[in-house]
Amino acid sequence: MASTIFIQPSFTSKSVNKSFNIHFIPSFKLPVSLSFKPRTILCKSFSVRAGLIEPDGGKLVDLHVAEPERELKKREAALLPRVKLTRIEVQWVHVLSEGWASPLTGFMRESEFLQTLHFNSLRLDDGSFVNMSVPIVLAIDDSQKEMIGESNSVALVDSDDNLIAILADIEIYKHPKEERIARTWGTTSPGLPYVEESITNAGNWLIGGDLEVIEPIKYHDGLDRFRLSPAQLRQEFERRNADAVFAFQLRNPVHNGHALLMTDTRHRLLEMGYKNPILLLHPLGGYTKADDVPLSWRMKQHEKVLEDGVLDPETTVVSIFPSPMHYAGPTEVQWHAKARINAGANFYIVGRDPAGMGHPVEKRDLYDADHGKKVLSMAPGLERLNILPFRVAAYDKTQGKMAFFDPSRAQDFLFISGTKMRTLAKNKENPPDGFMCPGGWKVLVEYYDSLAPSDNGRILEAVPA
Repeated sequence: MASTIFIQPSFTSKSVNKSFNIHFIPSFKLPVSLSFKPRTILCKSFSVRAGLIEPDGGKLVDLHVAEPERELKKREAALLPRVKLTRIEVQWVHVLSEGWASPLTGFMRESEFLQTLHFNSLRLDDGSFVNMSVPIVLAIDDSQKEMIGESNSVALVDSDDNLIAILADIEIYKHPKEERIARTWGTTSPGLPYVEESITNAGNWLIGGDLEVIEPIKYHDGLDRFRLSPAQLRQEFERRNADAVFAFQLRNPVHNGHALLMTDTRHRLLEMGYKNPILLLHPLGGYTKADDVPLSWRMKQHEKVLEDGVLDPETTVVSIFPSPMHYAGPTEVQWHAKARINAGANFYIVGRDPAGMGHPVEKRDLYDADHGKKVLSMAPGLERLNILPFRVAAYDKTQGKMAFFDPSRAQDFLFISGTKMRTLAKNKENPPDGFMCPGGWKVLVEYYDSLAPSDNGRILEAVPA
């Protein structure tokens, strides 16, 4: 795939950092079956270049109030109208505050919202653009809008009325829920988890502006040490002298097929001439649907994978990506990839049906399984990111381990689906030797054991790991 540039008239956006100095690096060449006609060819061959990829907008956004100014900002916030945030909205404040969405400087105003919905990108005032496929917005209802009145700023508080941030230079505009849902998910079918959790009952207005986050967001759940910001991740990659960073996002337990893929990717990068490629193992840590394995259990399982030597701790950085999950398929996977650019990744591993889910009404997948990786290879604003499609791994019965699928001897391979894996764990049965490290499998069994039915037959909420 070749990099591309679109030249269009400048569109000024108030909520983005206007300092922008983008550079392009050659894209990883895809197999012919995944190649697309280039728009503009910038480079005909792949070359290795040292140093971390620049963040979108040329520098990372940091929306935290400097410590000497915090008391002043708290006094200022005490005089402002208050908007109470949901758990998911606090997670979005976290995402914005650390620069994952750079160059955004707050919840989207209407111009950013419309560009995101219709173009999957934001155009800066120098004519350049960055990818932005998922709206990051804050909804308010009629009573809150009336309470805000003519105020130019509002205080954002959590469910316990603790001050989280000030939203300044605000803009209030209509919340077109149906359009937002249709364009983000490609359907308005009932049963979309994020929609039911965060949009359906939300207010009919959106409020955008510039965030001033009083203190770094902490969850006090024993996992904050894993929540490295983009700036902290970049520091860690530099400390390890990384000359390439390849990111792997997941919201499921790691099995040996995943490990094979990640190990093979590092070998491929070494063969390409990189000296010290580092893996960013980056589980999603925000909102997930009810039947996903909770973050605390996933992190416990990931630690066992490292302890058992399935992945090399010296070349792996495990960190939590704080974003909520939309399950919006090809639209959302662009956000996942864009955020990793800001963390310093220049390679992104993408698999089958990324960010997808089953159709909420019909018995089929909501998205075509191949569309996510195809869209990533063409997405505007992601030209600098090298996309690494999954190689299909399955359990090789002749070798007793996970291996890359060989269609010439398909009868030798066993595909263990997520459903099959969950069924085995629930029944406290072991998978074939070599499917998952013993320590990691034990954690998974313990998690499903914690979901024992109550007396009335309903499944209890999992005990935190």
